[in-house]
Amino acid sequence: MTQPNVTANISLGYESGNLYRPFSVFSVLTLTLLAMLVVATFVWNLLVLVTILRVRTFHRVPHNLVASMAISDVMVAGLVMPLSLVRELYGRRWILGRALCQVWISCDVLCCTASIWNVTAIALDRYWSITRHLEYTLKTRKRISNAMIGLTWLLSSVISLSPLFGWGEIYSEDTLACQVSQEPSYTVFSTFGAFYLPLCVVLFVYWKIYKAAKFRIGSRKTNTITPMAEIIEVKEAERQPQMAFTVRHATVSFQTDGETWREQKERRAALMVGILIGVFVLCWIPFFLAELIIPLCSCDIPPVWKSVFLWLGYSNSFFNPLIYTAFNKNYNNAFRNLFSRQR
Repeated sequence: MTQPNVTANISLGYESGNLYRPFSVFSVLTLTLLAMLVVATFVWNLLVLVTILRVRTFHRVPHNLVASMAISDVMVAGLVMPLSLVRELYGRRWILGRALCQVWISCDVLCCTASIWNVTAIALDRYWSITRHLEYTLKTRKRISNAMIGLTWLLSSVISLSPLFGWGEIYSEDTLACQVSQEPSYTVFSTFGAFYLPLCVVLFVYWKIYKAAKFRIGSRKTNTITPMAEIIEVKEAERQPQMAFTVRHATVSFQTDGETWREQKERRAALMVGILIGVFVLCWIPFFLAELIIPLCSCDIPPVWKSVFLWLGYSNSFFNPLIYTAFNKNYNNAFRNLFSRQR
């Protein structure tokens, strides 16, 4: 998932075997902002991981899914984004050799794909916990979440390592190009496996969550109990006239005002999943549309837009922990306790 450059003003040339790199003010500002994004993404995801490790109550589902997502995003920030930034500095050319290019591209595809599928796993976990909370017990949830984590990293590894076994070329020594394999068959396989399939899953999941939430709101009606009037006959003696009187029960009506604790929790979970999915789609869909269309139609777009799409996708690793922790009071409390202890 690597495409070049942040600005067309950064150029590279050969003069007597030396590289020259003239920078504009805009280039310096852009690269500085990207460097800040790299640091912020790494620090924030590392903070989530440290919190999960230090707080005992987080050593269970669904925090194992959050930890897996944070690991993939930390790897994006620590292994992928810095080398991508170096590549931008040298005008979208790779000067670090074939071996490091293969490692970088493999890590790029592995970590970005794992990050996307971890978002999908979290969405599925929330969907099952909301719609099947009776049969989706803690034991079942743990087993399914561990299976999803294993499948996430297995699928990501298959997609990322395939070019190393001859499925297309990722490095060109003549042009110093280092990019994901442009082989059409691999393009279809990688883009569908890394994005379009999880995209369909998360959109379906959120549609089902929305329908479930709408159904529950519609089912919250005023409950009224109105018993029929009863005629009670009382006989005082065998030869005396019968006395009859009517007892009317008052109509009893009740309505639940406000939400129960579980409904509030489900509403927050549904909102969190919706925002997580929305940001995921906005960050990655421009990049994967370009990745799928360009090799298949043998066309091209300006390099600056390739870089914009690439770094927009990388930024999803920054937003993921922000969105998840913003809707979880336990993480907010854990962060405060962590920093207060440090003081």
